[in-house]
Amino acid sequence: MRSTKLSSVMVAATALLLTAPTGALAAPKLPKHKGHVSPAGCRLSESADPRIVNSGDSVVLTGVLNCPGGGPTGQIVTVFERIAGVPGGFKNIGTTTTTGGSYSFTPAPVITDSTFYTRAAGARSANHTVRVAPQVTVATSPPLPEGSQLFTGPAHRVTFKGSVNPIDRGAEVLLQRETGGSTEEWGTIQRHGFVRADGSFEIIHTFVVPGDANLRAVVRPHGMFDARGISNVLTYEISQTQNPNLTLEPSADPVNFGSPLTLHGVVKAGSGQKVILMARSFGSPSTKIGETTSGAGGAFEFKIASEEKNTSYRALSGTIGSAILFEGVKWVVDSAAVSATKVTSGQEVTFSGTVSPDRVGHFVYLERKNAAGDGYHVVDLGTVSFSNATTGTFTIKYPVIGSGMQQYRIHIPGDPINQATSSSPFVLEVTPALSTLKPPLQPKLPD
Repeated sequence: MRSTKLSSVMVAATALLLTAPTGALAAPKLPKHKGHVSPAGCRLSESADPRIVNSGDSVVLTGVLNCPGGGPTGQIVTVFERIAGVPGGFKNIGTTTTTGGSYSFTPAPVITDSTFYTRAAGARSANHTVRVAPQVTVATSPPLPEGSQLFTGPAHRVTFKGSVNPIDRGAEVLLQRETGGSTEEWGTIQRHGFVRADGSFEIIHTFVVPGDANLRAVVRPHGMFDARGISNVLTYEISQTQNPNLTLEPSADPVNFGSPLTLHGVVKAGSGQKVILMARSFGSPSTKIGETTSGAGGAFEFKIASEEKNTSYRALSGTIGSAILFEGVKWVVDSAAVSATKVTSGQEVTFSGTVSPDRVGHFVYLERKNAAGDGYHVVDLGTVSFSNATTGTFTIKYPVIGSGMQQYRIHIPGDPINQATSSSPFVLEVTPALSTLKPPLQPKLPD
């Protein structure tokens, strides 16, 4: 994926954060100002949405000015912001005007925790703080294609490298693996990683348990960030190393849902050996699914017409057993579309499409590309609904916030039954909001 250049506002704000003294890198510690009524009896409300975002994302401020006699039109509303890690307290960041008392304002994208309030007609709103998480990306080093096999044991330890933007030096980084029970339950498998002065981190891990592995890096709240940062999710398959006396390998790994698969191997004892193929998928016992006899040089193969679930295979020949081979079966996004590609900030658009298999209730993520660097982060989610015997549907309604070009994609997270996949990206052109827009709904996010 290509990098996205920071806007001049983001560059300036990031520079301020990077040069701020260490003691300044903390979330705003402000009293819960409840606002005040003007001498003329006007009251001013304010709402900041969403309340938790990734660094570089936009928020929208909306509110109402109520005065005796009703809400005025054309009244100037001044917006103030205090950014964690930037000295100087609250600063005037712009103005907007009311329409029937209502107003809307979209600040520059937030970089770290930010607190806002507004003033109009002598009234002041309460403070509202937006919690911001850093952008976190992670990848194997050297890079390995997602879905490929990793192996157990110290000789096959894997190095994970990543970055945190903006830099949050000293923050603890955890490597997590999704547990085998269900989607969105994560367990920490490696600690002792910390963000370096250049924003990078490194974690070296030795895998022990074979099977599917959905992996992510989590940066704990620290310094200028009051919310944890969650990286992109990597999907790999963990297998045991091959037994030279009886090998077992796939024709492709992973495969898409419904695709054929050929398993082949070699019995060291030579030709004429009986070979049994055992298979075990999530929630099922190990079962014999095939039997053959080795040919010239001990070679053998098994053909499977259609793969539908992640499966662990093992070949047996006499008293010899092959290593466990984990074969991943990926979700397929059959179609994906968005209701509009040119929208106004705060306007709700609909992402919809079809996926295979039709596993009703499985999560579907709407992800947005990070404003700085590679990778995506989750901004909303939906679930798979029933369509027919093989295909499910999804629909996600999402209020787009901000301005400029924004890139989104549909991501189906993996689990013990099927591996993750993503759609092609959608590019949306977003224009600033009108002052009469209502505040958007807070999107749903995974843990």
